[in-house]
Amino acid sequence: MRLPDALNALISDGIIKEVIRPLQSGKEAQVFIIRYDQELCVAKVYKKSNDRSFKNRASYTEGRRVKSTRQQRAMSKKSNYGKEALEQEWYQSEYQMLKRLSHTDLLIPTCHAFIDNVLIMEFIQDEQGQPAPRLADLSLSAEEAERLLLLLIRQVVIMLCEGVVHGDLSDFNILMAGNRPVIIDFPQAIDTAHNRNSRRFLIRDVRNLTHFMGRFAPHLKRRKYGEEMWALYEAGTLRPDTVLTGKYNPKAKRVDEDSLIREIQSAAKEAAEKREQHMSKYAKKAQRAREVAEAIAKEQKEKRETSDHPKNNGKRRKSNRRKNRRYHKNKKGNTKS
Repeated sequence: MRLPDALNALISDGIIKEVIRPLQSGKEAQVFIIRYDQELCVAKVYKKSNDRSFKNRASYTEGRRVKSTRQQRAMSKKSNYGKEALEQEWYQSEYQMLKRLSHTDLLIPTCHAFIDNVLIMEFIQDEQGQPAPRLADLSLSAEEAERLLLLLIRQVVIMLCEGVVHGDLSDFNILMAGNRPVIIDFPQAIDTAHNRNSRRFLIRDVRNLTHFMGRFAPHLKRRKYGEEMWALYEAGTLRPDTVLTGKYNPKAKRVDEDSLIREIQSAAKEAAEKREQHMSKYAKKAQRAREVAEAIAKEQKEKRETSDHPKNNGKRRKSNRRKNRRYHKNKKGNTKS
């Protein structure tokens, strides 16, 4: 059995006693069943960025911060050092999120350690002691589907009350330990205070759940728990024990178009000023020349449109006829004399 270098290093140091077998290989990590501190656990070994197939990572990592300002600047500029720091931040994010949520009533695995980019955590098993199956692999009755959906929606509400959205929640990221669901895979989890995509990801997570359960109980597909809980969260009235109805009727808001246009123009002006601050003198001169050329072209276009207007064409033809009559009249007078 070929093992990742990070796992071999932990075996050599005596931290991991034994690797039993591989459990799963996903889009972002490989998971192994191991023996750690005299008990069965799982070791999650994260893949490097060029081996991962997780898409649109920037949408999930928006707003994440680290303590070191130097490291944060490097991450923003995406220098070589910054890219390494981004990798380390991605590796650590799941461990930090599980630790953050460990004091709640969430049904999530217990973390034991995070060493050299290897996350060691609880081994979720079924009633026979075998690896717990994914929710996606099970068939449910309509009653079981509704019971499970309400339980999972409660888990999503608890997370949201902690300011967290899972971001990739679906029937593939939920293990069934008997009748108890356990939510896994948190590296892409979102902090709602710093990520503008939080509402979109929350609604998508909840729709994944309602659509899966809707296979067994079609009426569940129509429920809008995601939109309802986000509205309550924004209003500051969402609590872990809040009872949701699955109904959502947003009040129509009248949009002040003039105000919206002013805000857009103001934002565009600010962005242009910021860009100009970082431009060289030559670039500024070229930018001004382009603006002057655009203004001249616009003015000439307006003149052409004005002159081509039917009303103006009629005036121009009348004026030309008057000039012709005067010319011929003067010509006749000159001939007689």
